[in-house]
Amino acid sequence: MKKYLKWIICILSFMVFITLSILILTKNDIYLDSLVYNFVSKYISKDLTNIMKYLTYIGSAVMVISITLFTLIFFKNKKYSLFMALDLIIITILQIILKNIFTRSRPININLITETGYSFPSGHSLTAFAFYGLIIYLIYISKIKNKKIYITLFSILILVTGLSRIYLGVHFFTDVIGAFSFSLFYLIIYTSIIKKKIIDKS
Repeated sequence: MKKYLKWIICILSFMVFITLSILILTKNDIYLDSLVYNFVSKYISKDLTNIMKYLTYIGSAVMVISITLFTLIFFKNKKYSLFMALDLIIITILQIILKNIFTRSRPININLITETGYSFPSGHSLTAFAFYGLIIYLIYISKIKNKKIYITLFSILILVTGLSRIYLGVHFFTDVIGAFSFSLFYLIIYTSIIKKKIIDKS
């Protein structure tokens, strides 16, 4: 059972994404979006908004590209860096394709920051999960100490990125969940492909 667990998770995550996709393509109003935003909006304050504006950059193109370039320049294990770069390129292309398929408009009149482009799936959330998720995987298979601490830290970064997009009013809850579910589906496939190359040649 354990052997097939990741593929069960992969299929389930894809099914979640497909379900949300159908709801969005058929222009259904999703009550959960309003419910979650109404809950989150209760905590809006000037100080928290300033914090969220900084935290949302965790999943931005500038941040993940900077991290990738840093690893390419300074990490001894260039193989990890190259797989991170390839991951970033693939997920960026997929993000563009998905957004142009669904062409969902962003939330209206609740934006605390200005964003352009389509809403589903959340690009920041998609990138954060795929990029930092890969880092979590690389940490997991590595021999470094304090793995649990690093894995927990990067997991929090992913969740905070998604939360910040909802809080700032630039994405619906389902945009974030759709991004997370698709990224998990993609990441399981991507890591399964690169696993042998990393482990066999490390």
